[in-house]
Amino acid sequence: MTDPLDLLPDGVVVADADGRVSAVNAAAAAMLGTAPADAVGRPLGEVLALTDHDARTWTDANVPYRGLSTRSGVPEQSWLLPDGTEVLVAARVHREVRNGPVTAVAVALRSGRGRARLDRDRSDLVATLAHELRSPLTGVKGFVQALLNRWDKLSDEQKQLMLTTASADADRLSRLITELLDVARIDTGRLQLHRRPTDLSRKAELVHRSITVVTSTPVELEVEPDLPPVDADPDKVMQVLTNVVENAVRHGNGTVRVHVGRWREDDDHLAVTVTDEGAGIAPELRQRIFTKFWTEGTGGGSGLGLYIVRGLVRAHGGTIVVDDRPGGGARIVTTWPVARTVAA
Repeated sequence: MTDPLDLLPDGVVVADADGRVSAVNAAAAAMLGTAPADAVGRPLGEVLALTDHDARTWTDANVPYRGLSTRSGVPEQSWLLPDGTEVLVAARVHREVRNGPVTAVAVALRSGRGRARLDRDRSDLVATLAHELRSPLTGVKGFVQALLNRWDKLSDEQKQLMLTTASADADRLSRLITELLDVARIDTGRLQLHRRPTDLSRKAELVHRSITVVTSTPVELEVEPDLPPVDADPDKVMQVLTNVVENAVRHGNGTVRVHVGRWREDDDHLAVTVTDEGAGIAPELRQRIFTKFWTEGTGGGSGLGLYIVRGLVRAHGGTIVVDDRPGGGARIVTTWPVARTVAA
């Protein structure tokens, strides 16, 4: 019959009141380089062959059978196996009588690869953020320094160009910081929405107007008549639509089209459909584009826009779908719930 402890993904070593091993599962035995039958009955310190970078053993450093009588466990720590592999170790100290002597110690061991991968991801995150923040900051500092050093030698037109460029770089830096804060709020569930009846058509018109001023790419807007307001945070609606349309402008070719109307699958929702005439998005990538720092292609950007878009749309109770545009290109559809008083 299979030992229930062998069904656990992590290693487990259990010792009795005398400090001798009473049970070892297969995962722990494999990590420690021993056989379960050979480990049972031996002192915990011998079986648990773990050391730190100072050559101390786990049992010497944590003395699980001594210490305060209220002690209930040992928090997770990083230790090294005999072959140098890192493992994360935590322990539970059991007492049959409150504040009495220790009657059992259960030690859990799990691979440190997950934490190492997390550390690498964090390092990549820091490197990406440093690059994204440094680029506009370098522009601001460069132009300000040039103005300070050569103010009397520059013409009014040159000064205005430098100040305009520095202002644009400062806006870019501010947007990036806002995006990072939004990511943190989405990840921690602390995103706040100030929802009220919002004219989705009007928001789409404002986004269309602002983007067509700064791009040579044709952007067409079509709005169905007599659309009800949606229940949404107006600022977040603008943020979502701006991100989606700008993404289509960056990665598409030809005309970008924006359509606002009823969602065919649910009359209680309006849909904003944005299409481009680019290469489209491969089916296997359609979920990955919503991950953090996804920057496939040469369009630039922080790689946070679509991650935030999905988080904001879902927070409103809407949906976001990516598929192909008939005739080629990509299509992104975001849906927004109609305000309840209107729907009723």
